[in-house]
Amino acid sequence: MKYILVTGGVISGIGKGIIASSVGTILKSCGLHVTSIKIDPYINIDAGTFSPYEHGEVFVLDDGGEVDLDLGNYERFLDIRLTKDNNLTTGKIYQYVINKERKGDYLGKTVQVVPHITDAIQEWVMRQALIPVDEDGLEPQVCVIELGGTVGDIESMPFIEAFRQFQFKVKRENFCNIHVSLVPQPSSTGEQKTKPTQNSVRELRGLGLSPDLVVCRCSNPLDTSVKEKISMFCHVEPEQVICVHDVSSIYRVPLLLEEQGVVDYFLRRLDLPIERQPRKMLMKWKEMADRYDRLLETCSIALVGKYTKFSDSYASVIKALEHSALAINHKLEIKYVDSTDLEHSTLQEEPVRYHEAWQKLCSAHGVLVPGGFGVRGTEGKIQAISWARKQKKPFLGVCLGMQLAVVEFSRNVLGWQGKCLLVLNSHWNVPGACWTVGAMEARLGFPVSHSHREGKLLNVSTENTLLSSRGTTSHWRREHGEPPASALAPFSGDAHTPVTMAVDPELAHGKETNSGQYANSTEFDPNTNHPVVIDMPEHNPGQMGGTMRLGKRRTLFQTKNSVMRKLYGDPDYLEERHRHRFEVNPVLKKCLEEQGLKFVGQDVEGERMEIVELEDHPFFVGVQYHPEFLSRPIKPSPPYFGLLLASVGRLPHYLQKGCRLSPRDTYSDRSGSSSPDSEITELKFPSINHD
Repeated sequence: MKYILVTGGVISGIGKGIIASSVGTILKSCGLHVTSIKIDPYINIDAGTFSPYEHGEVFVLDDGGEVDLDLGNYERFLDIRLTKDNNLTTGKIYQYVINKERKGDYLGKTVQVVPHITDAIQEWVMRQALIPVDEDGLEPQVCVIELGGTVGDIESMPFIEAFRQFQFKVKRENFCNIHVSLVPQPSSTGEQKTKPTQNSVRELRGLGLSPDLVVCRCSNPLDTSVKEKISMFCHVEPEQVICVHDVSSIYRVPLLLEEQGVVDYFLRRLDLPIERQPRKMLMKWKEMADRYDRLLETCSIALVGKYTKFSDSYASVIKALEHSALAINHKLEIKYVDSTDLEHSTLQEEPVRYHEAWQKLCSAHGVLVPGGFGVRGTEGKIQAISWARKQKKPFLGVCLGMQLAVVEFSRNVLGWQGKCLLVLNSHWNVPGACWTVGAMEARLGFPVSHSHREGKLLNVSTENTLLSSRGTTSHWRREHGEPPASALAPFSGDAHTPVTMAVDPELAHGKETNSGQYANSTEFDPNTNHPVVIDMPEHNPGQMGGTMRLGKRRTLFQTKNSVMRKLYGDPDYLEERHRHRFEVNPVLKKCLEEQGLKFVGQDVEGERMEIVELEDHPFFVGVQYHPEFLSRPIKPSPPYFGLLLASVGRLPHYLQKGCRLSPRDTYSDRSGSSSPDSEITELKFPSINHD
């Protein structure tokens, strides 16, 4: 087993994860089996309870592990399946050692950082490095280990010491260290500065680790003189100083490393069993990078969420969209829409932000509502979903996005709002016209606020005309059936007198009681009269960490006539990763399906709704699972792929052709490659293993 440790200096977030993934990619392209381990020095057991603003998204693995987003990079670059033990934290190590101490495994000795914590780290790494991660089940030959944080952080000291000892335990020919550092280039002088890298390497060497490769992150390629200076002061050869400057896409990073002789260096330094030969896998990466740079047509997707200020909060979602856009030869434009900006409260407080948010949403080709937790911004997401449904815009809801799509449909189509308004006007000369709030909003084309319900909107003659033209009782009966009897009441008043009557007795007496009136999730309103989304008690025992429905689960298709089934390649079932604590109320399934919202995918017990599709819509899909976690650069996730196809208007054609792209879409002879690679010409999706 060969071990490659990747450390970082100067600043965090310098790109160690991409460097580690790229090193693994070029080694795998040489025919080696590669695995990865990410070490996070924080005391948390795992990343499950983090806010996305802390460390970005929480990535979920097959076994339900909630881990750092860098493991998502490893899986996407290397096309492997990792486990929760591939993410090692200080919390896990200390918990492991303390549990051993409680069982008496240390025979009464004083338990210390050295040797007990450091030994536990080494044992964990050696044990986990042997776990197969490829589909062929073979034992890995190389383990790439990323140590999070920066050299010198107090919390990472036990790990540095552990690897100082580890290099002697496994012998020099089986261990090497890559140190990633920053070479800033101040705009005031334009000169590339090496002092931060010198200091970082000096500190690392002082702790007992000497880097074999110094990878310099910089905005522009390093000058030869700068390379030589780093070589001289960091005690390495010039060929061991690797420049990774800013590039057009991350697909170019493995190519950048390979061009600078990293493979040849590893071949000598680690005595790897590989030959110097053209590598097919890197040809795929070159093709993807070239195609990415050639893209001309653009597809815009409005990403409606609550963590839009930090793109890493949706790292896997963004990658899944990029994979799908690349597959159809389109450049992706993501329009980040903060869901709270779509709400009516923002219109009153910050009207400019409100209108800018709606402008972004309305100008996008498709709408995506990803997962999330907490009530903040949910009403804005519901407004976005409602707009996408009414305007026939392609829509994909993931996890919470699916749940809110069901909530929106229940409110505005089924009328489950707990409020029934009677709107009468002597202009109309009809006995009565019954409208739910949802029906009124559908006719007007915009939401009806509380003040509007009090008559400030309806006594305007132009709005009365708009309503009266379509607001007769006969029209209501044609579209919605018989109105509630309690809503039809005697009327007296002049031409401009709005009359409202609510079924709810408290509202009839002028009291505003919004809580519990609307269809909602019990996560946001435990007292709702219409609980269309409910919690799963068996997955919520009182603790927050690791108590959700997590990991890979099987979903059975309920019908042959499903867009999602066709996009997945017409299997009987699929297996995707989940992370949720709430589910669509199965009791209400029949009511929803009768109105056109079809639950085409359910779990194996038939109790959990997994996939929902809306009839008579170009693409209105919700999935309870997180398909982005299994998306790969040349194996895009089917739900995201369907969204992109629908957004550019090519989904019907794609389905008619048997879910295959034409050679023009998947390969271009302008790439500079002599022939198309088979795995790019024929688009691949995550394999479905039928046991």
